[in-house]
Amino acid sequence: MKLSYLKSSSILIIIKVSLILLFICSSLKHILFQSTAWDLAIFDQAVYLISQGKTPISSFLNIHILGDHAALIFYPLALFYKLYPTVYWLLLIQAFALSFAALPVYYLSQYYGLTQSKSLTLSLVYLLYPLIFNINLFDFHPDVIAVSSLLWAILAAYWNNLGLFIFAILITLSCKSVLSLTIIFMGLWLLCFQKKQKLGCIAIGLGISWFIISTRLIIPIFSDNSANISRHLERFNYLGNSFSEIAQNLLFKPWLLFQGLFNLPNLEYLLLLLIPVIWGLSLQHLAPLISAIPTLSMNLLSQNILQKDLLHQYSLPIIPFLMVIVIMTVAAKKTWLRQNKYIIIWSLICFLALAKYGYFTSRYLDSLDTWKATNEAISKISTKGNVLTSTYIAPHLSQRAMIKLAENGSESFDLKQFDYILLNQRYPGRETSPELIETIKEKIGQNYNFNLTYTKDDIYLFSQKIKQ
Repeated sequence: MKLSYLKSSSILIIIKVSLILLFICSSLKHILFQSTAWDLAIFDQAVYLISQGKTPISSFLNIHILGDHAALIFYPLALFYKLYPTVYWLLLIQAFALSFAALPVYYLSQYYGLTQSKSLTLSLVYLLYPLIFNINLFDFHPDVIAVSSLLWAILAAYWNNLGLFIFAILITLSCKSVLSLTIIFMGLWLLCFQKKQKLGCIAIGLGISWFIISTRLIIPIFSDNSANISRHLERFNYLGNSFSEIAQNLLFKPWLLFQGLFNLPNLEYLLLLLIPVIWGLSLQHLAPLISAIPTLSMNLLSQNILQKDLLHQYSLPIIPFLMVIVIMTVAAKKTWLRQNKYIIIWSLICFLALAKYGYFTSRYLDSLDTWKATNEAISKISTKGNVLTSTYIAPHLSQRAMIKLAENGSESFDLKQFDYILLNQRYPGRETSPELIETIKEKIGQNYNFNLTYTKDDIYLFSQKIKQ
């Protein structure tokens, strides 16, 4: 009895350890000024403004946050900021969501009749999948919550738990409008291959409904819809410049589709995606991958190289269905590796090869020589006034109505709109240069409303005289 209890509680211990490690890593990265405006500052600003009862207009995107991806999930997340407004809530929620997904993996393994030790092993396979660690370091994205909610939706479907199934789908849809396509195709999988007619139809209905509501109502209301669509369609401009043109070209110029799909970057991407679990994939159990068709298709057809790696959020909706395939293959005893120790060794090798833990001894330490000065400068910003700063400092100052980035194009800003200007000339940030920072400093020198409040180690803080 005691041994059984220890085995059943082991998954909770694993989840807790994972949560602590992931949170420490993402927090340390943030403390080292390696988190960025895109996307941590964007979402921190939005959630903070919601928590303060203010309209969440992103000063980075220049639109209401719902105009980006119709991510309603930010509203319940704002409840945490009501307790205490800190960006570390987002990092903690992200670490929790990624770690907690190991529990439905464990229960799915149990559903398929696997032993507790094998179920624990597959939970570790999930947690050691390199993208889980890497995405935890890449600021914050609501997509991480969908990894867990998709797995719970799948488990609820197997359990025939209608309430949990609908709740998990609603959580998934609230994370990003495009996930409605994943839900639709998950419904098709449940309907056609799992013989879950009722649940499959519910998923399809909810997915289609949210796709229409989010893309035809919410996003157009809260943003310049044409500009928003253009921003995303530019990744597929070789297929056309509009949805109708893309559809026509796919129909009448199929060679464009083949050129987009069959190329070396896509082959490399598929290898990266599958290698961590290649030992547990079987052609006989690939049906769950139907659910990942929208995500996989967009990543393969996109010209954006960021959609073809294990560093960014774009592949996250694929992971739950890869895990289901592995679980089904293990249950059928069709895997290449069968002993737990060899499965874990394979996962560890892939983790060591593809996870970016090495950044903590390399690129994350690049700006360490300005760390103290940057913190001292930030401590002198005592109000919620408007700020102009770099992409790496922005997440530390994003809890305010207006914050802009000192990047290419910012030299044309009217500096009078800012109460504080904080610059790092030694490490100016992305899409900028020391020369641009010098140009901004010269422009500040021509504006007599600013004082140089702090300077040390190429860190410069300017404050409006009127605000002093």
